[in-house]
Amino acid sequence: MAARPSWRCRVCGAAWPCSPARLSLLGEYREDPIGLLVYLAALLDEAAGDLPGQDLLTERFLTWARAR
Repeated sequence: MAARPSWRCRVCGAAWPCSPARLSLLGEYREDPIGLLVYLAALLDEAAGDLPGQDLLTERFLTWARAR
């Protein structure tokens, strides 16, 4: 999970969701891709409050998951 309010990975320090987090989420939500998008959208909303003015949050949180 991400460290807030920076939204960086607690393990590797990369912007969350980092590659390991994405793989983990894809595995966890393998049978529920819509649920994954709903979960990520909720986190995107929280991150937008913590990271005002940051561009590309939608790309960071959602676009990678929609391509699956």
